[in-house]
Order: sequence, then structure tokens, then C-alpha cells
Amino acid sequence: MSRARSTRIALLSAVLVAGGLSAVSLAPTAVAATGGKAAPADDFNGDGYADLVSAAPGGTVSAKAQAGYVAVTYGSADGVDPARKKLISRSTTGIPGSATAKQKFGTYVTKGDLDGDGYTDLVIGSGDATGSSVIVWGSASGLTGGTDLPGYGRAPQAGDFDGDGTTDLALFAGVGSYGDDPIAQETALWKGPISRAGKPASTGDFMDRSTWWGYGDADGPACADTDECVDGPHSISGPATGKAVGDVNGDGRDDIAFLNYDGDGMWANSVLYGGAAGFKRGGWAPGVRGSLAVGDVNGDGIDDVVTGDGDGDGMEENDPQVQIAFGAEDGLSKDRVQSFDQSLPGFYGAQENGDHLGSCIAVADVTGDGRAEVALGISGEDFGGKTDAGSFALLQGTATGVTGTGSQVLNQNSADVPGVAETGDAFGAGCALADLNGDGHRDLAVSSTAENASSGAVWTFPGGAQGVTAAGSTAFNPKDLAAPETKALLGNPLR
Repeated sequence: MSRARSTRIALLSAVLVAGGLSAVSLAPTAVAATGGKAAPADDFNGDGYADLVSAAPGGTVSAKAQAGYVAVTYGSADGVDPARKKLISRSTTGIPGSATAKQKFGTYVTKGDLDGDGYTDLVIGSGDATGSSVIVWGSASGLTGGTDLPGYGRAPQAGDFDGDGTTDLALFAGVGSYGDDPIAQETALWKGPISRAGKPASTGDFMDRSTWWGYGDADGPACADTDECVDGPHSISGPATGKAVGDVNGDGRDDIAFLNYDGDGMWANSVLYGGAAGFKRGGWAPGVRGSLAVGDVNGDGIDDVVTGDGDGDGMEENDPQVQIAFGAEDGLSKDRVQSFDQSLPGFYGAQENGDHLGSCIAVADVTGDGRAEVALGISGEDFGGKTDAGSFALLQGTATGVTGTGSQVLNQNSADVPGVAETGDAFGAGCALADLNGDGHRDLAVSSTAENASSGAVWTFPGGAQGVTAAGSTAFNPKDLAAPETKALLGNPLR
């Protein structure tokens, strides 16, 4: 929802307790909404430019190691500038709670207009199983204030799951340990709108299978076959970690993909399909651990699910490939999957063990042709005698999936890219696609959390009709943000 803006820039100060964050935040109240074309879902202050969320879950705040913080850099016609930012931690004025060692605030982030005021809000979760999430509210002056969500600190996910036009929030409680068997996990579905007092329109427990168990219902198509119906629900036993949201069956309701523990050391990705009551049934999703993102790769109007090698947790020993499960009216199916690695014809580079293709994944239309591109981190890429220096690739979407033709692969040694590639940088740890300069093309943000002794850094690459370019690329690190540096791990996740 666009709103008229004045041409002033308001100076906001966020002064945090000694030893924590002490910074001045510039949040534009200013730029006219007609100045940019960014998707509203990426825009916290409604000025038409996407804003970039860079988490630093390892950051020391108020002398508490790994308390964590999040940096939001506001977009403009020139892209993001680390001087125009908002630093958010548990020590930020207006944010409930206090900085706690090893809480890793910022491990999870999601965003959406939760209160229906036309400004996108940010939800920040914690890595600590006992932590909570916080909603930071969007406004004309940027993100401000906070509402605590006690007990639900793990992987919050925002989306319109019931298709009523308001944004809902799926919340996961942390689980201390898993053992050999699946154990219960508290979850909650908060239907929007959600007030700033933390009151949803209604609630439900979306992991209660009695609400969606079975072979289909009157609210949607029945499962295609018995195996698909049984394998889907039985695979969703908990505990679970939300990964991504999108409409993978084209019914106008968002679906949620997440990592689920089946017991006996077995993990699997699953999906719950949105329905009028919240969710109507569960099913299969590709991949196991590692990165996962959702977007319409083949341009058929239905979102697809893309999974990758990820964080080197052993998945590559079984299947080092990126997988795209194409959405359809009956949802996801193992029969509609494209699998590929760097041997894909036209894909620049070569497939090698330990490359971690898909260490991060972002899926969105960069070129404006109606089909999403797929950005892939390759954080284990070796080159120039440097081990695990890392790179990223951008692959074009087509009507039949991604193609290697026209692929772009860049690293810190590429012309016009700030910085120098070094052994162990793992460039490509995090990535996001958002229109940071408001020109109608999404730009690519890529991080290296290992940069500068794990302080971390974030790069941005302008997007255009041909993809992304290193010309005009920028980089920033915690020092540029006047934020805590020591092992901050800035840039993972990026949103």
C-alpha cells in the first residue's frame, strides 16, 4: 500500500547499553513511494525501495557473547548504505527482553504486514531453544518498537495460509533435544491481522494432525494416490523448523515448507498446504537439510521448491545436487523434479566434492521475464590455490526449469567485486534477492560469515534484464555498521 512521503530524512538514535550496540540509525521517512518499485513485502518504510535484513546471530551485545543482533539497511535509488540502517538487538530501546549470552538473536527472520497497516513488519527468532521471537513493526520512519512472542523463538514464518488476504504467522517452540524418537513440539498458527499488543484474530495449533490428517477434504483436492497421502502426513511428526513459504499448489493460499525429524536420526523436508482453516494436509518436499527457497522458476503461476547441498552436514555424500520440485494444482510430487549440479550444460565451472552447491538459495524474478532466477551459494568452491574461498551462481529460469545457458558465477576476485578472495572465506553462506534500488529488477545480496575472522560481511550486486552485474557492487561489514564485530557472523540469514 503506497503512501505519500515527505522529502525529509529523520534521524533516529538507537543507543544501547555499554558494551552493546551504540549506533545512529538513519531511517528514511522521506523518499516518495513513486521513487521505487520494490515489492511491498520487502519494504519496511513504504518508500518503494526494498530493505535488506542481515542477521548477526554471533554478535556480542551488552558484553554477552553470541547474544546476537540484526542489521536492517534501508534501500534507496543508490541501493543500500550501511549509514542508513537500524540495528536491532535485545538491548535496543523498545525491543522487549534483554541481551542473553548464546541466545543467538537473529538466527531466524521472516517478514510480512502482520497488522495490515500497509508497512511490512519483521519477525526475529532466536537460536536458543528457550528463546522467544519478537515482532518489530514497520512504519513511515522504518522499523520501530517490538512485541514479544514468548515461547516461540524457533523459525517463525509469515504468510497468508488461509487465503483471506491478511498475513498469518506460523510459530514454532524450541525443543531442547530430540533423542531417538520424535517428540511433541508446541506450535501456534496466529491468524492475521495481529495487533501490536500481540493479539491475533484467532489461533490454532497447526502441528495437530487432527486438523488436516487424511486423504484430502472438501477444502481442496484429494491426494493423487494412497502412498502420497500416507507418506506425507506420517513424515510430519516433529519437531520441525520452518524454512520457507509460498503457494506450491496455486490455490491462492500460502503453504509452509519445513525440516522435520522422523526419529532414529532421520530428517526430511515436508510441506503443509494452506486451507481455509489454516492447513488442510501435509506432504512430501525435496531435500533433507541445507538451504531451501520457494519461487516460480518455470513461470506457470505456481511456486516451486528449490533445495541445495547446504551446510556440508553430510547431505552431499548421498546427493550433492540441487533439486527443484515443481508446484502444480495437486502440490509437490516426486515425479516433477529437476536435479542438477555444476555439470549442467552451460553452467560455468566444474562439479567437485565439497563445493556445497546451494549453500544458500534465493529464488525470484531478476530479469523481469516472469520466470524466477535461482541464486546459489557455492561456499566450498576452490580457485586460485585458495580452498573454500567460495562463489555464487545465478541461473536463469525457463518454462522447463533452470538452464545453465547464460549462467553467471562471481567471486571476490571477479572484476569490480569489492574485497579479495581468501582461503576459508566461504563466500556464498547467505543470499537474498530484493529490489534494493527500486528500478524494478531484484538485486542480489550475498554474504561471507567467515570473512574477517567470522565477523562477516555482505555484498550487493545490482540486477537487470540480463541478470546481475559486478559493476556497482558494494560491500559492508559490522565495522561499517558501527556494530559489534567479534565473531558476529553477519549475513546469515539474509532477507
